[in-house]
Amino acid sequence: MNIKKILIVFFIAFAGGLAALSIHQYFKKESHHSISEIQQAYATSGLAVNSIPDINFVEVAGKSVHTVVHIKTTFGNKTAEKQKDIDPNNFDPFDFFREHPMPYGPSQASGSGVILTPDGYIATNNHVVENASKVEVILNDKRSYIAEIIGTDPETDLALLKIEESELPFLVFGNSDNIKVGEWVIAVGNPMNLTSTVTAGIISAKGRNINLLRQNSEYAIENFIQTDAAVNPGNSGGALVNVSGELIGINTAIASQTGSYTGYSFAIPVNIVKKILDDLKKYGEVKRAILGVRIQDITAELAESENIKEMKGVFVPDVMDGSAADKGGIKKGDIILKINEVEVNSSSNLQEQISKYYPGEKIKVTINRKGSTKVLDITLLSKEGKSEISKTSVAESKASLGATFVNLTKEDKEKYKVSNGVKIKKLGKSPLKDKGIPEGFIITSINKKPVYTISDAKSILDDAKGSVLIDGVMPDGSKDAFAIRVD
Repeated sequence: MNIKKILIVFFIAFAGGLAALSIHQYFKKESHHSISEIQQAYATSGLAVNSIPDINFVEVAGKSVHTVVHIKTTFGNKTAEKQKDIDPNNFDPFDFFREHPMPYGPSQASGSGVILTPDGYIATNNHVVENASKVEVILNDKRSYIAEIIGTDPETDLALLKIEESELPFLVFGNSDNIKVGEWVIAVGNPMNLTSTVTAGIISAKGRNINLLRQNSEYAIENFIQTDAAVNPGNSGGALVNVSGELIGINTAIASQTGSYTGYSFAIPVNIVKKILDDLKKYGEVKRAILGVRIQDITAELAESENIKEMKGVFVPDVMDGSAADKGGIKKGDIILKINEVEVNSSSNLQEQISKYYPGEKIKVTINRKGSTKVLDITLLSKEGKSEISKTSVAESKASLGATFVNLTKEDKEKYKVSNGVKIKKLGKSPLKDKGIPEGFIITSINKKPVYTISDAKSILDDAKGSVLIDGVMPDGSKDAFAIRVD
């Protein structure tokens, strides 16, 4: 910026300040003026916003539609529990907005995804691909692929897919920490099977916690971007894009009594998406750091009962014994003000900041303790209380049934003609071995639930009781199924 422009900006700011001061002093002395007179004085002072700059979405929309894909997922027979999803009388006020499958027999559901790399990594929602037996990705130019599910994370409702292609168009990450309420955005997706649909709106709010994911997990992270860009069933997993053409969120849910759009939708901030999907690509699961505190938003009632002077930060009603917070000096009754240099004023915002870090990483936590500000050095831990990242997930993992699993390679999938599954690398004393399941057997489903990752196999087997049906492929390529009993 040259000297002339600097002087112009300075003059405008100085003039505006004088105008504001003179008007304030005038009405301070002349308090008998009517509301209309006061409003008119401010309107003519140059302090009001007199015009809205022209916004043109043509370029950003034209770019974005080529980076958003249509996802079709195939499921097996629906259970009675799942059938309630399509009953309009049973929709939750905050609902995932996939297109729901039909209730009987094999069926399809529809969603969206966002291409993140030129070699075919795609972001979508966990609920779009959860329990799917087949995931088809259709590009904007109509090319179709069967996708591999690299990993899923129910705690954030994110999933990472992969298709075998190169030189694909993709969206660049923006910075969701920098977005502002009132900022223009567009939503791109495939609602109602209407492909490549673009809608525009503004950011209505930030840091929304709608208790949608926390119903199923204590580690769920909800710090949604709220927007009024129109979205509907089928938009799940699609892109929320700023006017610079950057990805700032993954569209996930709507507030609705009917399951259709009524003015409010919610997206996962891209700064959460980055960490989660990087973990899924590298490890096959999320390496989540835990602070180890219960947290509570500060309300007027809480401030009065706890004698809190300023409505800033997040209240800590309890600290878990042996947690990172406990070892780092956080105490019951403290108010967390900052994580490193980022101010936190809500539980959801605090959770988002912690979600960016790994077990073992050190952070500075600024707290208010009875009116005194302290900065504590905290070393974050994993859910298991460890300060290092476990390296077993990407290569192998041991379930409670005495089996060591490995994820399938691309060569395995081509050789055995499977799109999903995990391979049994080693068997100790185990009900799997007792039933004649050999080492090298590929488990493709357990109790008719598709298995994509080691975490899937562990989770299903560890929770199983009674009779368990395991389907898969033998080392010689033949298909087989085994029934085992788990006590």
